[in-house]
Amino acid sequence: MKRLFLQLSLLLFAWGSILAGDYEKYYQDLPTEVAHVATFTIPDNEVSILDFGGVGDGVTLNTEAFSRGIAALAKKGGGRLVVPEGVWLTGPIARNAIIYFSPDKRLYVAEQGKSSRALPCIRASKRTNIAITGQGIIDGNGNEWRPVKRSKQSDVEWQQFFAMGGQVTEKGDLWYPWQMKNGYPDIAATPQEQESLRNDLVRLTDCVNVLIEGVTFQNAPRFHVHPCNCRNVIVDGITVRCPWNAQNGDAIDFSDVNVGLIVNSTVDAGDDGICMKSSAAKNSSPANGCEDIVVQDNTVYHAHGGFVLGSNTVSGIRRMVVRHNRFSGTDTGLRFKSSVGRGGKTEQLFISDIVMSDIKGEAIVFQCDYEDRPAGGAKANTPNVQSPKRPNDQHTPDFQDIHIRRVICRGCATGIKAIGVKGMNSVHDIDIQDCSIVYRQQDKDVNEETARLNIQNVRFVEDKNK
Repeated sequence: MKRLFLQLSLLLFAWGSILAGDYEKYYQDLPTEVAHVATFTIPDNEVSILDFGGVGDGVTLNTEAFSRGIAALAKKGGGRLVVPEGVWLTGPIARNAIIYFSPDKRLYVAEQGKSSRALPCIRASKRTNIAITGQGIIDGNGNEWRPVKRSKQSDVEWQQFFAMGGQVTEKGDLWYPWQMKNGYPDIAATPQEQESLRNDLVRLTDCVNVLIEGVTFQNAPRFHVHPCNCRNVIVDGITVRCPWNAQNGDAIDFSDVNVGLIVNSTVDAGDDGICMKSSAAKNSSPANGCEDIVVQDNTVYHAHGGFVLGSNTVSGIRRMVVRHNRFSGTDTGLRFKSSVGRGGKTEQLFISDIVMSDIKGEAIVFQCDYEDRPAGGAKANTPNVQSPKRPNDQHTPDFQDIHIRRVICRGCATGIKAIGVKGMNSVHDIDIQDCSIVYRQQDKDVNEETARLNIQNVRFVEDKNK
């Protein structure tokens, strides 16, 4: 693996070369043994984006300045690229980048056949020792990429999208950022094809030693912070925000991360808040499956789920502790979602001391019929949870060995909901204990034929003021 020692610092204050705080405190009194994240260092070399012709006036395109700055640091053996106060317009930057990404979609087109999506705004692949730190804001300019559902917009907001240009479906239920008034050309033959190209704001693939700290990430075209097949990942004290109705606006997604920490962060997003995913194993990657991860002291406001597993769990989710987190205004609280063809096994998951308020749907939900559909896409012909096409299909969900303790929820539609797949042992050996849930509609909705939960000492109270 190539070794890249880089730190991108926004609105920088003085930093030492050791990129780590007191992370050992998050491993005290754990209910299961979890591998600890390791500290790492970055050389003291420092250059400024200004040294390479960067201009932070919100107009000048700084893509070349970032590339030259990173190349100069690479020759020095690594170091810190400083981006001072300003608004820095740029296209995608390999490894690290800053501030506000250009609406010119041509800048994000990969070589023909190299990628099924546009290039991520910030990306790195097969690198070691990467840090994005500081007090700045990285804005993905996602309004130029995301489709918008009419049902999720007020009349005023809907007219604002019209003012940008775009195209509305014949039914009038969906707006696409197509043939926009900004004058930049489209990069696909149809609005639907261009929608499928939407990129992540930060995507790091096959990397080792990653620190993301302090920065605000907002308005991504798709997912915001998305390490994939990475090892030793620390996310500490970041803010992720986008409109509540942003299509696929996931905040923090760990996809096949081994040894990770998500702490002290705040999320207000359009899709999943803090999410664990796992796809088919890759022999060349430093990490497969999600394992040895602690998620602690975070706050999630709007999101489809506060803490989420899935929908892909193929390579498994193992040895995870989620504790002392707050969810306020999420669609669901603890959400475990998958489907036949996407599922895998969970092991040694311990979730405790979660507080929730104003949850739109379920406080705790297990779902095995999840569909991933693009905006405006037709409903897929997926196996029904009650009558799957192939009872012995590979990659079936196996939610088990999950232990949930001391959840307090003030306000949800349904307290606990669970339904598995008929004929498959997909939801079983799950303990939910010592909780208090105030619900508006139903305390429990558990399909006992397909889901086996051990619910003990859980107090359900109906909200009389609903």
